[in-house]
Parts: sequence; structure tokens; C-alpha cells
Amino acid sequence: MTQTSTATDGPSRRRALSVLIASTLAFTVCFMVWMMFAVVGIPLRRSLHLNETEFGVLAALPVLTGSLVRVPLGIWTDRYGGRIVMTALMLATAPAIWLMSYATAYWQLLVIGLFVGLAGGSFSVGTPYVARWFPPEKRGLAMGVFGAGNSGAAVNKFVAPAIVVAFGWAMVPQVYAVIMLVTAVVFWILSSSDPSHLVSEKVRFVDQLRALKDPTVLKYCQYYSIVFGGYVALSLWMVQYYVGEYGLDLRVAALLAACFSLPGGVLRAVGGWLSDRYGAHRVTWWVMWVSWVCLFLLSYPRTHLIIATVNGAKGFDIGLNVIGFTVLMFVLGIAFAFGKASVFKYIGDEYPDNIGTISGIVGLAGGLGGFLLPILFGLLVDFTGIRSSAFMLLYGVVWVSLIWMYFTEVRTKDVLAATPPVSSEQPVRTVGSQPAETES
Repeated sequence: MTQTSTATDGPSRRRALSVLIASTLAFTVCFMVWMMFAVVGIPLRRSLHLNETEFGVLAALPVLTGSLVRVPLGIWTDRYGGRIVMTALMLATAPAIWLMSYATAYWQLLVIGLFVGLAGGSFSVGTPYVARWFPPEKRGLAMGVFGAGNSGAAVNKFVAPAIVVAFGWAMVPQVYAVIMLVTAVVFWILSSSDPSHLVSEKVRFVDQLRALKDPTVLKYCQYYSIVFGGYVALSLWMVQYYVGEYGLDLRVAALLAACFSLPGGVLRAVGGWLSDRYGAHRVTWWVMWVSWVCLFLLSYPRTHLIIATVNGAKGFDIGLNVIGFTVLMFVLGIAFAFGKASVFKYIGDEYPDNIGTISGIVGLAGGLGGFLLPILFGLLVDFTGIRSSAFMLLYGVVWVSLIWMYFTEVRTKDVLAATPPVSSEQPVRTVGSQPAETES
């Protein structure tokens, strides 16, 4: 494998900055397209008379293909470079986005959505591409800035509702297709290539996939399944949650849902900086606990209690109003933003020469979480009739992450700290405190 070169002089730093800006822009647009059904799915659900589960499948299916292609895209980025792979990906996705506007049946939307979902694989291209342009001490911040392209989910909630109200849902994919093509051209102009960043051809595809057997990689997959998978799932689910739970207008619901999506994307750069300064473990540990508290409060369904008192029956309403709910979602979005950055700080530190493959595997796990969770949200709502059951599910996933982290990281560090060091220079003594004889 070739040595990774990073920016050390003025021209190299300028190229690195240009690559970072171009990649972040491209990822933002790709993520905006990836989350398109979060808004477009609302009028489609009404016109096609979809239940909660069918809506969950429609919203989540693009996430599936965007997740499955992450591993090969990460490997191709290691082999051929991020500039070529990212440009080809955006150009290949644009026709499918445009065709979405001509779909009239549910099955047509599902099939075309599979191809639109390829845009979600851009994360596994940009992460190794950007990381190799920066030294290790700045890599967490650089990957965090690039990861802030998750804010495309919020951009979608600002742009799509206005287009839907003014022109109808079919205009959204047409506008997004044009934006994707223009962004591909801009990315190619601003980005650069460096042959020293490529993996040697002697490294086989099978060798790179052996990382799937690494238990540490599997642990990071678990972390990312909640901080990214949960972010994607809630970004897709929150608009219709506000509409159904609080009876809000589409535009108001999308604006409030952006209070979760926007910090969950933009503040990822801050999470990268914190991870560089305090370490990936400490940031991730606090992220999980903050998420645990928020999801515990969000899980409680709105309840009306009737209590028999000496003065007769009295009723009490327990539950979050729209303001309290939005505040908790805002805090949860910040926690997820920091967590997404800290997980990839782990990867950048521990797998610097295999970032493309490892980020592809971990990104696949997060994407699969984003695919499965909206479907499970719909199934739970159809089965229980309780919308907050979605947060109950996420609460359980966070518990798994906390337990896994405690036994593999927190407890291990405590044991090592409590173990006294063994000095090889101390003489070995007998019971009588006499020096042991040694053979000459």
C-alpha cells in the first residue's frame, strides 16, 4: 500500500481545502436527494392511500441501495480515487431522479427509488477521499466538515415543501436532477487527484473485505447504526410524525423537523473538532448517554390519567407538547451529529491505511439502520397505534451501544488502570528474601 500524503505546504493546503469544499457540497446535494421522500412522500401517501408501513417502505427503500453500495464504492475510492468515483456516481444518479416525476403507481416509485438511492453511497466516497488530504491531527475535523453534508436532509425540508405547494410533488425530482448535474460539474472543476492516495493494486478485494471479521469494526457498526441510522430514519419520519401527532401543516411540520435535521448535519464538524481534542471514546460515551435521556423522554406517549380522589375523579394529561418535543429533538440532533463524527474519528485513528473499506462497512451498517428503522417504525405504529413507539425502539438500540461500550472500552480501561505495572528489573526473591540463584 502506498503512503498517504497530506497537505504540508501552501499549494497542497489550498488543494486540500478545495477538495473539502467540493466534496462537502457534493455530499450535501446527494443527501438532499437521498431524503427526498421525507417530504414528497406526504402527498404521495395521501394520493395512493398508503398505511404507515407502506409509507415506511417507500421512504426507506432508497436508503437500502445507498447503503449496499457503500462498501464497493469505498473500495473503488481506495483504488481509483474519489474524484472519478464521486463524479461518476452523481452523473449516473441524475436520470433516475428525473424519471421519478413520471411515476404514477406505488411499485414504480419503489423501483425508481432504488436507483435514486445510489446517491446515498456518496458518503463512502467522500470520507476516504477527504481524509487522505489532511494530517491525522486534523483528520477528525476534516471528516466532520465533510459529514456536515448530512444537513442536506434539512435543505430538503426547506426546498421541497415550497416546490410541492407551488408546483406539485412531481416538480421536486426534476429540480433535484438539474441540481445534481450542475453539482457534478462544479465538483469536477474544484476537486483534485493525488496518485499517492490510491491503494496498491497488489491489495486484493478479498483482503480488504476481511475487515468484516474484526470485532472492533462490528462495534463501530453498532454505534453508527444509531447515530447515523437513527438520524436518517428520524429525518425521513419526522415530517409525517408532526403532521399525524400534532396536526400541523406540511410546511410547518417540515420547518420543525429541520430543527432536528439541521443541527444533526451542520454540527458534525464541531463533533469532529471535539473528537480531535478529547478523543473519540469520550465524545461517543457522552453522546450515548445524552441520546439515552432524550429518547427516554420522547418514548413516553401522550397519556390521559383519571385518578379517584376523596373529592371525586380528576384527570391529568401527561405528554410532550410540540415545543417540548421539538426541543428534545434539537438536543438529540446535536448528540447524533457529534456521534457521527466521533465514530469516524475512531476509524481514522485505527485504520488510516484502509479508511475507504472500513468507512464503507461502517457506513453500510448505518445506512441499513436508516433503511430498517422507518419500516419498523411503521410496523410498530400499525401494531400498537402509538407513534412514540419509534422512540422506544431507538431507546433500546442505544442501550445495546452503551452496554457494548462499557464492557469493551470503559471497563477495560478501568481494569488496566487498576493493574500495577510489572517491572522486569526487579530481582526474583525466594521466600526467605534471599536472591535467587541464576544459572551461569
